[in-house]
Amino acid sequence: MELPKRTKINEGVYLHTLRVGHFKTNIINFNIQRPLTKEEVTYNALLPMILERGTQSHPTSKAISDSLDYLYGASFNTNVDKKGERQIIQFSLMLANDQFVEESVFEKGLVLLNEIIHGPFLENGAFKKEYVNQEKKNLQDRISGRINDKMSYSLERCAEEMCKEEPFHIFPQGEIEDLEGIDETKLYKHYKKVMETSPIDIVVVGDIQHEKIVKMIKDTFKFNRKTVLENEREKVNFEVNKVNEVEENMEINQGKLTLGYRTNIPYEEAGYAALMVYSSILGGGAHSKLFLKVREEKSLCYYIFSQLEKFKSLMLISSGIEEAQYGETIKAVENQLKEMESGNISDMQMEHGKKAVITNLESLRDSSNGLANFILSQSLSQTNETINTMIEKIRGVAKADVVEVAEKIELDTIYFLKKA
Repeated sequence: MELPKRTKINEGVYLHTLRVGHFKTNIINFNIQRPLTKEEVTYNALLPMILERGTQSHPTSKAISDSLDYLYGASFNTNVDKKGERQIIQFSLMLANDQFVEESVFEKGLVLLNEIIHGPFLENGAFKKEYVNQEKKNLQDRISGRINDKMSYSLERCAEEMCKEEPFHIFPQGEIEDLEGIDETKLYKHYKKVMETSPIDIVVVGDIQHEKIVKMIKDTFKFNRKTVLENEREKVNFEVNKVNEVEENMEINQGKLTLGYRTNIPYEEAGYAALMVYSSILGGGAHSKLFLKVREEKSLCYYIFSQLEKFKSLMLISSGIEEAQYGETIKAVENQLKEMESGNISDMQMEHGKKAVITNLESLRDSSNGLANFILSQSLSQTNETINTMIEKIRGVAKADVVEVAEKIELDTIYFLKKA
């Protein structure tokens, strides 16, 4: 596998490519970065939903779908998420590798993608009112539906409570109360600002030469750029003065207990590799201390795991418990963190912890989309680290490095979603 290549296409627009020959598909991810702010988060979440409804020459979603079918069953998706305190609007097009079809489809796919992004269907100089009203209702349903996955909801809510004074607390799909004030004219005005001022990363993973893709992108995508926004690095170092305890009631069968920790270890520092190993040993799977001690030995929870939020340097521990086990579960979890801090980590735990992290990193190579999102994450992090260099760092982590990480971690928030 070649190393990723990067070329500036226009002001604030960069193309990243990774040439791999073992996939039967090529993927193009067009990523728009916006600051995560209350003022525009709902506008940004609504934009891709409108753009995929129709273009100037494909005025309906069915017309777009028919064109995708013509491109040997190409698939197109949009997504809105947050990475740290940036809202990412993503347009993703997956096409058959030209080697496996009778004609070249990559360039034709680029033309369609460009039209979806840069040539939206308009009425009277704005987005079509009918489409906007329909998608506002769909977005409202999506926002309301976040509670359906109670585990994910609890993780999100814990992070929101931890960071309630920081932009990171903002839900990337927006707020229902903002929808009423959005109309087709305001949204189109915002769209033009987004396309003129946003940093853009185009990531292509597939079996095509970088130089060829550069030419096709420059020939196909016509950007009208103004002063491009600069997204600031998130603040990650915090001192916890008091643990925040939050309870929320809902009609559920099983309580969801989430503990949020400040790690105070930014991803730029060498210690971040040790933090990844730390989280793996603590709660990264069936090998972990939390699973073996809190779930298996003490039977305090139905599930338990830890995960990291890279851009904000947070660690979240999620568990499903009975309400009566609340206090004892927190105590048991905190005991395992103390065990880590005291260096009670066996060689086997180090080995299993590292192996789990390495397996997760290696699994990114199994899909073109996994690789494309890894490249985007590294670009946002302004690092040239590859999967291989990250694996080598993980292998080099010593027990003393993990203990040093453990000494920095502070409990910030306890969030409990319990039965109403």
